[in-house]
Amino acid sequence: MKRRLAMLLTGLLAAACAAPPQAPDPIQSDTPILLLGEQHDEPGHHTLEREMVSALAGRGVLAALALEMADRGASTAGLAPTASEDEVRRALRWEHEGWPWADYAPAVMAAVAAGVPVVGANLPRQQLHTAMADATLDALLRGPAVKAQQQAIREGHCGLLPESQIGPMTRVQIARDRSMAATLAALAVPGKTVLLIAGGGHADPDVGVPQHLPAGLVSKSVLLPTPLTPRRDYCEDMRKRLPPAAAS
Repeated sequence: MKRRLAMLLTGLLAAACAAPPQAPDPIQSDTPILLLGEQHDEPGHHTLEREMVSALAGRGVLAALALEMADRGASTAGLAPTASEDEVRRALRWEHEGWPWADYAPAVMAAVAAGVPVVGANLPRQQLHTAMADATLDALLRGPAVKAQQQAIREGHCGLLPESQIGPMTRVQIARDRSMAATLAALAVPGKTVLLIAGGGHADPDVGVPQHLPAGLVSKSVLLPTPLTPRRDYCEDMRKRLPPAAAS
C-alpha cells in the first residue's frame, strides 16, 4: 500500500497547482502541516485519504487528523483505539446531513485505531452569522486573494447568489480558513505531521488555510485531481432548489 500511495502522490504533486513539479513525496519527507484538498463527493479522494492516514500512522509520524467536516472543539482524544463508530461520531458531533459518514469513516477510524486523535477544525455553525458581519475579516487577505475568494464564491454558487451576499459569504470562508489554521497550529508537534482533510478551496495555498498559519510553520498542500468523466450538474441542482428571486 505504501508503495502504491507514494506513486500516486508523486503524480498528484506534479499535477497539483499547489506544488512545484519536483515537490517531494510527503510520505517520504516529514511535513509539519499537510493539507489534502478534496472534492467532497469523489470516492477516489476518500480512498486516498484513508491510505494517507494509514501510511503516516504506520510510520508513527501522524500527530493528528483534522477535519473540515467537524466543528472546532470536537475531538476523539478521549477515546480508546477500540472505540466504535458510534462513539467516534458522537465525539466528533458528526452532522450526517452535511457529510456522509460512510465517505469519511475509513480515514477517521484508521486514525482512531492507530491511537491518533481526530479533531474538528471548522468554524462552529453558531459563529457563522457573526463572521458574516465581521468587517475585520476583509483585511486578512491581500487584494488579489480576496478577489479570488470572491470569484470562487460566485462560481461555487453557480452565479446564483445576489452580489450583496458575496462579501458576507467570503468572510465566512475566511473565518473557516482561520479556524482550521488555528486548529492545525495548536496540534503541531516537532518531527510529526498534522493532516487536514478539507475541500480544495480551503487547501489552496494562495487563498486558503495556509494564508492564516503562523509564520515559520511549514505546510504543504496537495490538491487532489478529479476524474475526467462527466459529473453531475450541480448548478442545475442548485437552480432547482433556489427560489426565482435568489437567482435574480
